[in-house]
Amino acid sequence: MLIDMHVHIFPDKLAKRALTNLARVCKCQYLTDGTVSGTSEKLREWGVDACAALSIATKPTQQTSLNNWAASVQNERIHCFGSVHPDSPHAVEELKRIKLLGLRGVKLHPDYQNFFIDEAKMFPIYEAISELGLPVTFHTGRDPLSPNLAHATPKAVARIADLFPRMKIIAAHLGGMVMYDEAEELLAGKNIYLDTAMSARLCPSEQFERIVKKHGSERILFGSDCPWSRSCDEFEYIEKTRLSTEEKENIYWRNAARLLSLDI
Repeated sequence: MLIDMHVHIFPDKLAKRALTNLARVCKCQYLTDGTVSGTSEKLREWGVDACAALSIATKPTQQTSLNNWAASVQNERIHCFGSVHPDSPHAVEELKRIKLLGLRGVKLHPDYQNFFIDEAKMFPIYEAISELGLPVTFHTGRDPLSPNLAHATPKAVARIADLFPRMKIIAAHLGGMVMYDEAEELLAGKNIYLDTAMSARLCPSEQFERIVKKHGSERILFGSDCPWSRSCDEFEYIEKTRLSTEEKENIYWRNAARLLSLDI
């Protein structure tokens, strides 16, 4: 069983344009066509049984239509997270609607949504997420969009975890993309989840193992960041580590199934 907790898909009519623009920013080749059907086919090819699809409202006006679309494409293999924009005056109300729509969680990307994870304007949103019991995935660490300014450093993630202990935080990219030393020091062992997205490409294997051991495999989620990384490459990377079979199974599917309340 393999559940990829970090996958991006787009409405069919927007997928090509979105990926082209993102590839220009990331200077990275995309590995699916970004559509629901095309991504599903690739995930099956890569050995993935189910995924969490993470969408991002990059404008306040996008959140309602984006969440409606996410709810319309969700199925037994694709478990969609909704999104709200921090500058929307209706963000808290939309979070309640995300819950009513049956979406599985919330995705926030501080770089593309132009906020710092620990600024006070976010606190009412975090309170609502906590009350609703929705997991929230944050992009953490560096991002090609703003390579010299990290909007969600491991230190800031740790502060938010302390301020909002009931919020189910998923810190993508092991808690800080290419900021692994700080993540290992400040986040490993905190009451949050870390996902493995892009680890195969960016995190030394020895450090990955140390972070998993210090944090506990029961709070690590398998993720790829598809379409920018292949699930099978992340799987092969983890398979080559010295983690035990139980630790790997926790990462591959058990933790995700528990977090998403899947009947597996």
